[in-house]
Amino acid sequence: VVIILGTLYLMLTHFVLFFSAAPPTVRIIHSGHACNVEEERHTERVYTIREGETLELTCLVTGHPRPQIRWTKTAGSVSDRFQDSSVFNETLHIAKILRTQGGRYYCKAENGLGSPAIKSIRVDVYYLDDPVVTVHQSIGEAKEQFYYERTVFLRCVANSNPPVRYSWHRGREVLTQGSDKGVEIYEPFFTQGETKILKLKNLRPQDYANYSCIASVRNVCGIPDRSVIFRLTNKTASPSIKLLVEDPIVVNPGQTVSLVCITTGGEPPPVLTWVSTNDSLPQRSVVKGGTLTLPAITSDEAGVYSCVASNNVGNPAKKSTTIVVRALKKGRFWITPDPYHNDDNIQIGREVKISCQVEATPPEELTFSWLKNGRALRSSERMVITQTDPDISPGTTNLDIIDLKFTDFGTYTCVAALKGGGIPEISIDVNISSTTVPPSLTVPRGKSPLVAREGDTVELECLVSGKPKPIILWSRADKEAPMPDGNMQMESYDGVLRIINVSREMTGSYRCQTSQYNGFNVKPREAVVELIVQYPPTVEPVYTEKRQGLGRPVVMTCKVLRAHPSRVLRFEWLLSNRLLHAGAFDAQKDETEYTIRSLNRDGWGEYTCNVINEAGAGKCTFQVTGKAYPPEFYYDTYNPLWQNRPRVYGFKLQWTQMNPNAVDRIVAYRLGIRQMGLQRWWEQEIPVDGPINKGELMTHNLTELIKPESYEVRLTPITRFGEGDSTIRIVTYSAPINPHLREFHCSFEEEPICMFTQDKNDDFDWTRHSAATRDTKYTPNTGPSGDRSGSKQGFYMYIETSRPRKEGDQARLVSPFFNVAPKNPYGITNPPAYCFGFFYHMYGKHIGTLNAFLKQKGQTTSEGPVWSLSGNQGNHWKQAKVSIHPTSSFQVVLEGIRGPGIEGDIAIDDVTLEEGECRDPPPSELHPHPPIYGCYASPW
Repeated sequence: VVIILGTLYLMLTHFVLFFSAAPPTVRIIHSGHACNVEEERHTERVYTIREGETLELTCLVTGHPRPQIRWTKTAGSVSDRFQDSSVFNETLHIAKILRTQGGRYYCKAENGLGSPAIKSIRVDVYYLDDPVVTVHQSIGEAKEQFYYERTVFLRCVANSNPPVRYSWHRGREVLTQGSDKGVEIYEPFFTQGETKILKLKNLRPQDYANYSCIASVRNVCGIPDRSVIFRLTNKTASPSIKLLVEDPIVVNPGQTVSLVCITTGGEPPPVLTWVSTNDSLPQRSVVKGGTLTLPAITSDEAGVYSCVASNNVGNPAKKSTTIVVRALKKGRFWITPDPYHNDDNIQIGREVKISCQVEATPPEELTFSWLKNGRALRSSERMVITQTDPDISPGTTNLDIIDLKFTDFGTYTCVAALKGGGIPEISIDVNISSTTVPPSLTVPRGKSPLVAREGDTVELECLVSGKPKPIILWSRADKEAPMPDGNMQMESYDGVLRIINVSREMTGSYRCQTSQYNGFNVKPREAVVELIVQYPPTVEPVYTEKRQGLGRPVVMTCKVLRAHPSRVLRFEWLLSNRLLHAGAFDAQKDETEYTIRSLNRDGWGEYTCNVINEAGAGKCTFQVTGKAYPPEFYYDTYNPLWQNRPRVYGFKLQWTQMNPNAVDRIVAYRLGIRQMGLQRWWEQEIPVDGPINKGELMTHNLTELIKPESYEVRLTPITRFGEGDSTIRIVTYSAPINPHLREFHCSFEEEPICMFTQDKNDDFDWTRHSAATRDTKYTPNTGPSGDRSGSKQGFYMYIETSRPRKEGDQARLVSPFFNVAPKNPYGITNPPAYCFGFFYHMYGKHIGTLNAFLKQKGQTTSEGPVWSLSGNQGNHWKQAKVSIHPTSSFQVVLEGIRGPGIEGDIAIDDVTLEEGECRDPPPSELHPHPPIYGCYASPW
């Protein structure tokens, strides 16, 4: 992180410095309505929130280029999904959070450098539902004595997180184990504390009372206790009901059906509900009290309907009835020649059987009648009418004609009906004559193999002869695969299989086969049709951009992934419809290449490569351009604002250039800026002297920005080609903590702690806290009672010296990098001075040492602290100031060292850094003790 301080802002209008790209880092901070946050334990970080509140998690990232952020979640409901608007934002916002949305949330940041940075936090959603009391009774009888005992169990259950605690009251009396000999309270082992049972053994008169079960989660997250009351009387009983309907109920479609259910017992009065074997009650159904009405019923609404009565005493009562909706459908027939002769034809003197089948509901109401040439036909010795066993072939009737005679030729009609009436009959005509012959199947000439192009509508055809013509069944012959409609077979009445929008996956063999339905019940006839689906070449890349500078070579390659037919492939290279090169593919190659040896201005444009076969063409497109890649704004500078007049502010805009050497040299940037909410853009050009290297950090100071307005900033690189890709960001004003100071100032009020970081090589960390939240139970005689301003809500940093810390343990807090800009290209001759200041609180009999170091970029050793203080300094805040003289980019380090005991907490607040020597250092606090000389071990 680079920060330019003091008057350097005013002296420099534009400069370039080198900066290495940085992999991402990430931290998760929280806002919203948290009840409690357990910060960074060794195992996990837990964020507790009440159901219905708003969850906000913010992912703070650093890294350059700016990392992309993605939120993911595990350990929650599998049906839980993020909204697209929140999953890629820095802040994850979930309003009215549900219990199913608890779980572990991960923030992942990546910018292509190193491994992605991932942090997680577990969200625990707290809730408490209303408790429910269920009652169970048992009666024990003594056979040889004239008494019985009645025992009642009251069970209380409430869904909650965290686990609920229960208490029982009888009236105003609190019931506990042992408080009453007739009362036992226990938690069964198998419930694992999720319920509490009150047992009333051998009921007494005083046991008939109001019982209250109170469920509590100890007011966590402000969740109040919930309670339920159950009144136990000598009439308390489980429910009983009666259905005032028949079972089953057989109705015609369109009728209105009413199911009536009444209670015949139960105290408290039971609640009646209706359920169905279907997923839910029909949409048009009406429930009123215990009556369920189904208007204009349909076959889809047939099924089992149950009335359920519940009053939380004993088991619910349930009575069911079945609604049957009459229906007749799917009338079919088949002809079976004499089974005793090996001949599929019908012949005079032999037997022939006509079978007729329908689907009937209810099947027991199905009746059949037969007609011959329109006249009723009765069963006789030669005309035998039977019905097939329903278990073998349900809904089937047969007419056996024994010793077929010429006079038996004619039209036979099978009529199916239901006894109850109200349903239209189904009539099926079957003609028996000398022309009634079994079927045969052939494929028309030229129809196999059938060649089609992908996307066409094709018709596979099998010619069926014979009388009557049966239904044709189509299926795949080459593999076990579904047909285009998703079924394994498709029916056709004319022998044609029609496929719309045929695809390459449908290439293969298709079987057409006669069925027994509406034809002869003989061995199926079948034939096979071959389908070949041609498709144009699939190529890659479909579209790509080639950015290149003038005078450099450009190579474009178009690759064929698949094509049918693949034998004859041609290619054409074009620039804006102008043919450049054409030819045929080599049998051994699956790609074609075009090269521009030296790109000139005429070479910019859209190149296409068409790869062609009989079915069409696949196209690769290459956009050859000299456009520069977009700049990448640098976001990691902490608070890159300064102010020089009361009404305006400035902003230090920083960026690097993506792939600067991919095209011609960038000669300038076009800067556009407009105030948010206004339409007008102000533009200016920022010249660039010399080539830009990858990773160079460029800076331009924006001035005269009006407080407190926000601005949209657009930056566009310019080359010989012209304008490149633009990048846009928003500049937002944030007021400094001390408006009268032009300095770096950190009071640790915000979670990012001004980009300070914890040293990874020390023994423990500094902790951000406020007096209002700090736990002082174990260390009452150390640490501040408020921040430097005296506020108990204000934040500061301190070292916690309680166990497991031991004497000599070190905690180091490292500032962001501060830059020292050279005033001439040959470096710094007179190092500038800066005043480093902070407030400290060192109270307690075991206070150790507080050190301040100057760490310069590239430095591996230290000459010792620039400021140091040890021992108890009293229960109040004091200020320290020290002048430092860095010669390169630098950091300041604050080191706390634990003393001999737990009463040794050291705190710091209000860290400042401003240009110039310290004008008024505290006279007695810069070095209250003599400076330390000699050898000092460096902390880095």
